[in-house]
Amino acid sequence: MVVNCEQVWQEISNYLEGGVNPDLRTAMEAHFHACSRCTAVLDGTRNVIHLYADDRSIELPHGFTARWQSRLLEHLPSPRGTAYGWLLAAAAVALVSGSFALTTLGPQSLSTLRSYHAQPGNNVPAGMMVAISTDGKTFHVPGCRYLHKHENESVHLLAASEAIREGYVPCIRCLRGYLNR
Repeated sequence: MVVNCEQVWQEISNYLEGGVNPDLRTAMEAHFHACSRCTAVLDGTRNVIHLYADDRSIELPHGFTARWQSRLLEHLPSPRGTAYGWLLAAAAVALVSGSFALTTLGPQSLSTLRSYHAQPGNNVPAGMMVAISTDGKTFHVPGCRYLHKHENESVHLLAASEAIREGYVPCIRCLRGYLNR
């Protein structure tokens, strides 16, 4: 079986989730070895999935905003600049202000901002053994076919209570009965 770039792009999510038949998987892997563009799409899609699943916030260093604003002023036109310059500055201030506002929200507010794939669990048995990989923040039933892991990573088993304490959330596919909906 031979696949072209368009077929690879259509099946890239299914490939990453392990949802393609073995013949198609083999053909896609052969295509990835030969096509640097599709390999870049695969790596980019994998990165987006990892970033989207990661719910950690980034703290900015002390004084970052003041330094950033002064650097912006150095590169912007004079105060009598164009409307585009003013619009760009206003958008930058709104972006920074919104970022800081999001970091000050409490846990109750943040749970409403979480995606469908990052909902906290409800009544998950504390002693239930669950599987996690080091590259995600989702825990699964051992053997779940949606557990993502890379070639050089291993799957770890731990108690559900410990996984929740470390910030992991239940898989929406294999643990859907424990999701808050």
